[in-house]
Amino acid sequence: MTGEVSGMSKSISIIDTTLRDGQQSLWAMNMRTGVMLTALEHLDRAGFEAMEFYVPVVQIKKMIRDLGEDPFQWLRLGAKKAKHTPLRLHAGYRSGLGKIPESVAKLLVQVVIDSGISVARISDPWNDFDHLKEEHDGLRAMGMESVINLIYSVSPRHTDDYFIDRVKKAAALNPYRLCFKDVGGLLTPDRIDTILPRIKEAAGGIPIEFHCHCNNGLAPFNVVKVLQHGLTHIHTAVPPLANASSQPSVFNVAANIRALGFDPGLDEAPLKQAETFLTGVAKREGLAIGQPFEYDASLYRHQVPGGMISNLRYQLTKVKQEHRLPEVLEEVVQVRADFGYPIMVTPLSQFVGTQAAVNVMVGERYRQVTDETIQYALGHWGKEALQHMDPDVRDRILDRPRARELAAVEYPQPSLAEVRRHYGERLSDEELLLRVYVGEDAIEIARNAPKPSEYSLSGTSFVALIRSLTRINDKAHVSFAKSDMRITLSRREG
Repeated sequence: MTGEVSGMSKSISIIDTTLRDGQQSLWAMNMRTGVMLTALEHLDRAGFEAMEFYVPVVQIKKMIRDLGEDPFQWLRLGAKKAKHTPLRLHAGYRSGLGKIPESVAKLLVQVVIDSGISVARISDPWNDFDHLKEEHDGLRAMGMESVINLIYSVSPRHTDDYFIDRVKKAAALNPYRLCFKDVGGLLTPDRIDTILPRIKEAAGGIPIEFHCHCNNGLAPFNVVKVLQHGLTHIHTAVPPLANASSQPSVFNVAANIRALGFDPGLDEAPLKQAETFLTGVAKREGLAIGQPFEYDASLYRHQVPGGMISNLRYQLTKVKQEHRLPEVLEEVVQVRADFGYPIMVTPLSQFVGTQAAVNVMVGERYRQVTDETIQYALGHWGKEALQHMDPDVRDRILDRPRARELAAVEYPQPSLAEVRRHYGERLSDEELLLRVYVGEDAIEIARNAPKPSEYSLSGTSFVALIRSLTRINDKAHVSFAKSDMRITLSRREG
């Protein structure tokens, strides 16, 4: 199958990721609202089927704490400006350990729906679609349809039979669409030939999108292969927020679609305008300009995403141990095996990578462990950890006082009325969300946010922002104390 495409319509639909995964992969979510609005004006005229646009669980805290902007201004103004192209939400209302009450997370989704966005792309990091069912059905009841990710991975557990079983369970939910997601950039053309026909058959006619990252340098060719197998919905990004650890360039993909004799349905003139504008922002602000990666066979051993490798390198540099990055990546291989081969996707990849770094720095495996490692071993981040984790490693991790403390922690789920009473009845929905997700001062920061400007980081040190962003396991979080509904803010060092 080198040039002929069978079983396909003449038109290929492109979903743009520039403003979400493109900037998340390459600019560490440092795009300001004014830059987004200028780029969106061009992207909206290009003919995309949809644009991934908002990832609130990441953007809310990021925009308040690091950019001093109102994340709901991004949502409101962007949704208003998109005249021709439907926007998408990324993720649903379940995340983490329930530290954010589900009632509040659902309010956040409702605010997004009220802005006019009606499709979300959702995942379970274990491809556990039995667990994802409640969220999928809950979103549908709220008016939000879901594209469900089937996340690709490589390990002794991730066989053809594994993927076929999981895609059947995902299809049984009758979602809007499925998405074959290669988050680690691990797919090869040969693997597509063996697995994709079986996935399509198991999907039972539900349309499948293809989302891939360029970590192994093969993503542009992989797009051609999935087109040849009949997929018609492809995710791309606009340079400079394409390639590297992001999605393939829309220009490359569109050219290949045309070379195969089909129509990408795009007007590239506004895309060139978006590229010129965003490249100018990148050069002015010292932001990344995505370039194609060379093939790296070691990726298949550690499977650490490209952006996370940058974070690991930064952490090691802070303690003058950057030369030990190869040791950490090698240790990742062992930790991932000990943990039962989790998919290297957020948050599981962060748990594996952080614990590997701790092991290397301490000089002994699991003598010191992070809270997340303990929670993982307790099954708090997915029941498959309990099923597949090395039992001796699990026993060693849990044989310490801190494990018993974390095992006793409960996260209550107050109703939205209870949350409102706790914070104040007069807060608007957006103000309540800022208060719960970020902290006491978030409302004032949002109120004082400057008018959106096309200047990405003017007046702010980019180095300072990167330093605050690239902490692997130095995370502030809010949680409801069960006894008295008191809000506590804690900071843990990994």
